[in-house]
Formats: sequence, structure tokens, C-alpha cells
Amino acid sequence: MEVWKKESVLLFLPLSILLSGLVKVNALSYDYTASIECLAQPHKAQYGGGMIKNPELNEGLIGWSTFGNTVIEHRNESDGNKFVVAGKRNHFQDSVSQKAYLENDKLYTFSAWVQVSEEKALVRAVFRTVTGLKRAAETVAESKCWSMLKGGLTVDASGPAELFFETDNTSVEVWVDSVSLQPFTQEEWMSHHVESIEKTKRRVRIRVETKGNPVVNSKISIHQKVSGKPIGCAVNKGILNNVGYQNWYTSRFTHTTFEDEMKWYTTETVQGKEDYSLPDSIMTLMKQHNIAVRGHNIFWDDPHYQPNWVPSLQPNDLSAAANKRINSIMTKYKGQVIGWDVVNENLHFNFFESKLGPDAAATFYKMAAGIDHSIPLFMNEFNTLEQKGDAASTPAKYLEKLKNIQTFMGAEAKRMAIGLECHFDVPSLPYIRSSLDTLAATNLPIWLTEIDVKSGPSQAMYLEQVLREGHSHPGVSGMIIWSAWKPNGCYRMCLTDNNFKNLATGDVVDKLLKEWGIKATVEAKTDAAGFFEASLFHGEYEVKISDPVEAANSSVSQRFKVEPRHDSQDQIMLLQVST
Repeated sequence: MEVWKKESVLLFLPLSILLSGLVKVNALSYDYTASIECLAQPHKAQYGGGMIKNPELNEGLIGWSTFGNTVIEHRNESDGNKFVVAGKRNHFQDSVSQKAYLENDKLYTFSAWVQVSEEKALVRAVFRTVTGLKRAAETVAESKCWSMLKGGLTVDASGPAELFFETDNTSVEVWVDSVSLQPFTQEEWMSHHVESIEKTKRRVRIRVETKGNPVVNSKISIHQKVSGKPIGCAVNKGILNNVGYQNWYTSRFTHTTFEDEMKWYTTETVQGKEDYSLPDSIMTLMKQHNIAVRGHNIFWDDPHYQPNWVPSLQPNDLSAAANKRINSIMTKYKGQVIGWDVVNENLHFNFFESKLGPDAAATFYKMAAGIDHSIPLFMNEFNTLEQKGDAASTPAKYLEKLKNIQTFMGAEAKRMAIGLECHFDVPSLPYIRSSLDTLAATNLPIWLTEIDVKSGPSQAMYLEQVLREGHSHPGVSGMIIWSAWKPNGCYRMCLTDNNFKNLATGDVVDKLLKEWGIKATVEAKTDAAGFFEASLFHGEYEVKISDPVEAANSSVSQRFKVEPRHDSQDQIMLLQVST
């Protein structure tokens, strides 16, 4: 919205290219690319293979050996591509292997391309370390084309390790090519955050002039209205009548999710008697402070979190009640939410599928797309980033479910989005980043929707690590911290005490909000040439300029948007004001 306070003020927003580039971080850059397509040929090994010997099998079987009871052989495809095959397998871990020495102060990113001899099979990359087995990655491999495995790991103790591949289907051969294992130091890993975030910044140059002459000491104020990568926090009904909570919350956040107040068991505790008074009240408060709301959730596939009257319904009655629910809440809040978690946690649970058939969730997504074409529709799941060992919700399983829903939705498939809950104990940073790489290959919006860390002496440190990984990843669109305050304690992690004084976790959040310029204001005056220049993060801003030469009402207020760079060169947005 433009606010003009003087008719003679002219505003121009042309773009020009700055010749000087970014200062490069003195570390090997991280490769965020991943493939979720099954390809006729594998890509080259990332990082040239890193620590892996003979990563593309161009030197026969040098560096490679058998793991378990199998036969390995070197093969060539008709196009000349070379790879290794593990055949005549009797055990799910029988495969090809390579030894390496892993250090406990390094972070390792791993990738490989795999194929199976027939049909499809889930293939996992595993490292046998001095403290036990460590899963690094998994994918659904197919025959007649190559699939990428991407993952990562850290080890608990330095020592020799051995990479191998496993699949439960012992009747198939496992083909392997383009393997990479790249170590990074802690400092290098953190430098990737800086390098990635810097790419979202642009330099904005403002020049104030009058009659062609520069105006010196013109007061300039630039305020970020909305971050291009929002960080929000959940709220609950406790905020409605608590001024201290309101002041603490609204001074920090621009996005939110209601903890329970939109859920079906809250809005329709008695069948046929809908009550939206609680979410309406919170929505009104959020609107007063220009805080955007994620819709959470329409349905929850966990049988334990249904309205009390729902589980006993017969299928026809349940279908009718569900149709009423989705139409009611989506119509009511259409234009008021920025997205919906349509079916919560439907990788781990299947309440609606067990009652209405295997396409129940997909049907709800298709209905949701028909009700509101303007917003993303999220899957929302836990343990996709948090736990490698949860077979129900790995990135491969997430993508498989997503693809099934998209196929059912047809032309509306582009409305889908990826929600990752992020309830962490001890985060594995290489696994988080590589999993995000894989999911980002869908080119769908990704939100980290319910971030928290279990209580413990390292809680604040782990929270900072997770937030930095999420904010710096080019595929992540936004994050919500799951710390809605309650006087008797938060779900798993609070940011403040009951007097709204920051805990260590709250201090971490404040530090990062400041570091990333969220809701920040930059104030300065033009120089002798009438210029002021600032480096701004991706987001929406309002600039206010006051002309000291003219009367007090000689000012202009203008909204503008800073888009992230998409190449290696810096770009200047030139804002020229004439009075």
C-alpha cells in the first residue's frame, strides 16, 4: 500500500546489476541438489566422490569389496556407464561395501545411485561403525533406471567404518554407482548457513534529490513488514486475556498456528453443534497485529484425536460428517489462512482410511483444492527429519504418499505442500539437511511446522541448530516453533517463564530474529551525494523518507519487495526519490 504525503514526490524502482560479487566463504560449498526421478543414467558423484575410492567404478572394482555372502561384479551399460553389482544375495545385508575412517567431530553427507534387477525395492545405505550400525539414507530403487540415495550421518566415536547397502528383498541384485561421502568440519557446516542466507539478500540503494540536486541528511527508515522466510510460533487460547503474553508474542512473530483451537475435537465436541468462538477470537487478535495464520488441522488420522462421537459412526455417516467438516471450516476461514494441514500424520495413522477406504486422505485433499484454489495444502508428519529409524515416515515414504495423493488429485496436484513437524530429541544435522534436499526436489513449498526440542541441558543449543538448518535451506519457505505458552507448561518446550521473561530457548529465538533482520528497522540519513545503501534480507519492506529541506509533511512512504538473488552476482535495487 502506498501512502503519498506530497504530490510532487516521484518514486522509481528500476533494477541494476552490481559488478562486484559476494565475498566467497572460504570452504567447500554444500551441494543442495537431489533427484527424485528414476533416470536412464546416474549423475556424476557429488564432490567427485569425496572420500570414496573409485566412486564411479571407472577403475573396475578397486576400493570395493563384498559385505556378507554375495558375489560382486563390475558391469558396463550399453552407453558406457560402469557400475558394481551385488548378486546371489542370501541375506538382506549382502551387498557391495567400502571401508573408510570416520571422525566424530565431522559431519558427513552421503549420496549414491542405485538400481535393482527387477521390479522395485527399498534400498538403504548403512555404515557399520565402532559403536554400531548407522543408517545414512534410503530410497525406493527400480529396475531399468537409476534412483538417487541422499543422506548423511555423524558418528559417536572416531574409528574405522564400512559402507554397505541393504534391501529386504534378497531375490534382487543391487546395482550401485556414483557414490559420494564428503566430510565437513563444524566451521564449514556453519559457513554453509551464511553462504545460503547471503544469497537471499539484496543491496538497496536509495537516492533523494530535489530539482536534480542531492538532498543531504534526508532521514530514511526501512522496516521489514514480512520476512521472505517467516519464523512464527504457535499460540493457544491463553493469549486472549493475557496482555503480557500478547505483548511478548506480537513484538516478535509474524506467523502462527493455533495449537488446538481449529481441530475438529475443539470446534464440534457435540455432533451437529459447531462452535468457532475460540478460533474466531484468536484470529481477530492475530489480524489486529498483522500475524498470518496457518490452518491446523482439518482432519487428524490418529484414532485417539477424534471428536468423541466420531469413532462409532458407520462409514456413510462418517463420510457425511467429514464432508460437512471440511466444507465448514475451509469456507469459514477462506482468505484468512495461508495454508491448511489437511490430513495430519497420515503416514503413521490411518483412521479415515480404515473406515472409508485407502483413498480417503487423497479424497479430502482433492475436496480441499476444490474449496480453496489459492493456498497450499500440506501433508504434516513427524519423524521425517527427526528419526532415521522410523520406517513409517522416511523421506522416501513421505514422497511415496505424496505422489499417491498427487496422482489422485490430477490437475490440482500442484496445490500440495510439505509439512514437517520437527519434534527433536538430538538432531542429526547431516540427515536433516540431506532429507530437506530430497524433499525440495519436488519444488513444492516446505514448512517446518512444529519445531521443538525435548528438555535437557542442550535444549537451547539444539534448537538453534535446527532453526539455522531450516532458515538457511533454500527449499524451506517458513518455520513455526511449537511453544504455545501455558501456565502449567508448554507441549515440550517453552520460550518464556510465566512472567514472560525469556528462557534460554527464547534468547536463542531473539538472537536469530535479530541476526536475520526479522521485523527489523534500519534508520539512517543520506550522504553528501544524497545516497543511502543497505543490504536487506528477502522480504517485504516499507521505506519512509523525510526531506529536511521542505516542511515536515514532505515525506513519502512506500512498500517494496526484496527478492532473493538467483545467480552469483549481487544486484542493487535503486530507489530514487525526487522532491
